[in-house]
Amino acid sequence: VVVALVAMGHSLAGTAALLGKGAFVGDPARIQAAKRTLMNANAVCFDVDSTVVATEGIDLLAACFGVYDEVAALTKRAMEGHVMFQDAMAQRLEIMQPTREGIEQCLQQEKPRFTRGMRKVMQRLKDRGVDIYLVSGGFTVMVEPIADSLGIPRENVFANTILFDDEGKYKDFDRTAYTSQSGGKPAVVEHLKKTKGYATVVMVGDGATDMDARPPADAFIGYGGVQVRPGVRDGADWFVTDWRDVLRVLA
Repeated sequence: VVVALVAMGHSLAGTAALLGKGAFVGDPARIQAAKRTLMNANAVCFDVDSTVVATEGIDLLAACFGVYDEVAALTKRAMEGHVMFQDAMAQRLEIMQPTREGIEQCLQQEKPRFTRGMRKVMQRLKDRGVDIYLVSGGFTVMVEPIADSLGIPRENVFANTILFDDEGKYKDFDRTAYTSQSGGKPAVVEHLKKTKGYATVVMVGDGATDMDARPPADAFIGYGGVQVRPGVRDGADWFVTDWRDVLRVLA
């Protein structure tokens, strides 16, 4: 029935509606191309929050500092591409006013919750000899322990650093970091291709800032297992909500 409807010129959106609420059918040619690109990738760059782990790190910090609602609203706008990333970063940190001691206490309470199947995806890529990078708009203090847990070298982490004064109070963030500003993730991919000589790089993530990395990334796989963002769902070369789909390709 679906094939007949497509042949009759019905839209893919209409086909998705027939398949059930929340279903999504992408362009078959783009999906197959993305799968081939993943199979041939030299390196895969993963967003972290709501992709590798089921949480948004900056929102966790905001909860620890008692300003979750205000910060979460800004995070949502940033991930949907409605505000310049560096502006959203500055605004959220100004609201939080994090301290070094407070962050340490927060990290003791909040442990990363990996999305289901993520560890298997990482291991499968390693078995294939693919280099893995964590490219995050979050903070190194939260992303590096995640990298450690997955056996990813810390030098393969691109994230942001919070700066403190001598008393451990919030001062600023490192504005020279790639991912501290809009366009940071494509800059990371370009940097990796130039310095590492990778011919094929895939970007994986849930947000608009991840999708922006294609190009120079050769394919973008959107992940909606935590949050489905319509712009990402519609713009991804391949959109998945279950890592088992990726594991089948990497079998």
